[in-house]
Amino acid sequence: MKPKITIHYCVLCQWLLRAGWLAQELLSTFSDDLAEVAIAPASKGVFKIFYNDTQIWCREADGGFPEAKVLKRRVRDLLDPERNLGHIDK
Repeated sequence: MKPKITIHYCVLCQWLLRAGWLAQELLSTFSDDLAEVAIAPASKGVFKIFYNDTQIWCREADGGFPEAKVLKRRVRDLLDPERNLGHIDK
């Protein structure tokens, strides 16, 4: 079964564009390997990303927002650790 990525973003903080951009980045890299990339509204400064039910990013715990290459590495490490991400791995 293919994994699902869910990006929870704070509506009040207006982080929808950032969430959408990261969703687009993940889909462009892993489109054939993911069942879904969802964007879910949240509040209170939340910006969290889940791989199925496993949290792989939290704005508060990880110190801000992920760079696309860092997020792609975290997804790859769970999805297919042997996968080469090209220039991202350099």
